[in-house]
Amino acid sequence: MGDRLGFLQKAVDALYQTIGDVVLISKVYQTPAWGFDSNDFYNACVAIRTFYTTEQVLDMLLQIENVLGRNRSDATGYQARTIDLDIIFSSEGCIGTTKLIVPHPAMQDRKFVLKPLVDIASDLEHPKLKQTVAELLEETSDVSEIHQLDKRLTNPKKKYNVSRIQYLTIEGNIGAGKTSLATLISKEFNAKLILERFADNPFLPKFYEDMERYAFPLEMSFLADRYQRLQDDIAQFDLFKEFVVSDYDVFKSLIFAKVTLQEEEYRLYKKVFDLMYINLPKPDLYIYLYQNTERLLENIKERGREYEQKIPADYLDKINKGYLHFIKSQSELNVKVIDVSNHDFIANREDYILVLEAINKKI
Repeated sequence: MGDRLGFLQKAVDALYQTIGDVVLISKVYQTPAWGFDSNDFYNACVAIRTFYTTEQVLDMLLQIENVLGRNRSDATGYQARTIDLDIIFSSEGCIGTTKLIVPHPAMQDRKFVLKPLVDIASDLEHPKLKQTVAELLEETSDVSEIHQLDKRLTNPKKKYNVSRIQYLTIEGNIGAGKTSLATLISKEFNAKLILERFADNPFLPKFYEDMERYAFPLEMSFLADRYQRLQDDIAQFDLFKEFVVSDYDVFKSLIFAKVTLQEEEYRLYKKVFDLMYINLPKPDLYIYLYQNTERLLENIKERGREYEQKIPADYLDKINKGYLHFIKSQSELNVKVIDVSNHDFIANREDYILVLEAINKKI
């Protein structure tokens, strides 16, 4: 009903905003109405990467339909509608509940499903029928005439200009979510991901037990590792990636050292740091994820790393202040501070989109 192509595009936009990354979009096909007399339908298939369960996705699809004006009535049989969103396959495999059956039980008999599905998943095997989507299309009993449209649907993530920059850094305090955000962006926008190797540092658990004793060897080992990784990984151009995203900048070494080291140790440390820092590439965009100390402590407790559970609140306060002081002092650095204290971009797709919008505006 109505602007058929427009409703398809609005649906894809809503999928991206609320459910997950739109990985692939098929061509759009014009197909005759199935099971009742009506104008022809427009059909397409999309592949979505999401952290929600299939049943959660179903509920979200119904909400999108409602927002786009679909009115589900109690009348029997098929009806024309503004939009109809169905789950055909799921990585969770076969699902059979009172509200959801996956794979879709009638997909093999409907060319208007199979034809666009071949565009994005031709080799995907039906877990029950043991045939690929391409084979199901060849053998379907449906003889409907299918016409491909010249117009295509646009992937919503194309409006984000993240790949216009070559080197993006996501920074933040302990437990701010910098690694999670960097990983999400790298997957969604085909970026080379550089992560800090804190788990391999033998001094880290000892430091949280006795900060004064192990602060200097900890900070020196972190500095050496960060310098080596950034120098190697950023220098190696990857033809198959759009840009580089990291969950740390080497300057964090100086921020943490200022908090943890004694005055004489810090002066020595800074001499070594200055020699290293001058040779490293600087990020084109530096994102700082700010979270208040209470929220940081909640995140640290939730992720459950034993050696982090004794981190005092005043230590996190000092680190936050150190970052903010660094940001204010770097007039030439392209910085965006995003307050995520009241957002959970790991568990809520819409919060992730808010962060992405903030980054896009800065670009």
